Amino acid sequence: MNRVEYDIILKWIKPHSSVLDLGCGDGELMAMLKREKQVSSQGIEVDEKAIYKCVSQGLSVLQQDIDTGLSDYSENSFDYVIIYQSFQQVKKPAFVLKEALRVGRKVIVGFPNFAYYKARFQFFFTGKVPVTPSLPYEWHDTPNLHFLSISDFIEYCKKRKIRIEDSAFIGNNRKIRIFPNLFADTGIFSLSAEERK
Repeated sequence: MNRVEYDIILKWIKPHSSVLDLGCGDGELMAMLKREKQVSSQGIEVDEKAIYKCVSQGLSVLQQDIDTGLSDYSENSFDYVIIYQSFQQVKKPAFVLKEALRVGRKVIVGFPNFAYYKARFQFFFTGKVPVTPSLPYEWHDTPNLHFLSISDFIEYCKKRKIRIEDSAFIGNNRKIRIFPNLFADTGIFSLSAEERK
């Protein structure tokens, strides 16, 4: 758990909101949101063991692959949709993000920054795929399918007319304010569809 990242997400979510957590894992973030913000939450997860952990905490979770879409949910059915540390793991990130923006009034996305300076150094000096706290897997067992940077994501949002309402960048368990694409190992963004101004 990275409490700094969770605190940022908690700050962005209003009390008593409705939240859909895509790729919710063992439900740690959902449980925290329920406890500290009294949200009504729904999780979606593919891993059966993680689902059991969620259910043991009294959390509502569906077993579903978010790459297939969110057709069970109508437009604006949630105040917030969270895609935290699972965005880089989906096969179709553009489709998943589009669906999240359809279903949620706001979308919170958090992902490891592949352009983090320690990752760059490891790749440059060792010639191997980097292993860092935010990218803790070796190439052969990583669940990550897409290696994006903070700058990649900002550019993507501009091209797709997705409004970035807020952002935060984390490195060494603290907020990074200067050159986040270089010094932050994680980027977190609060988004909305631009036409909803």
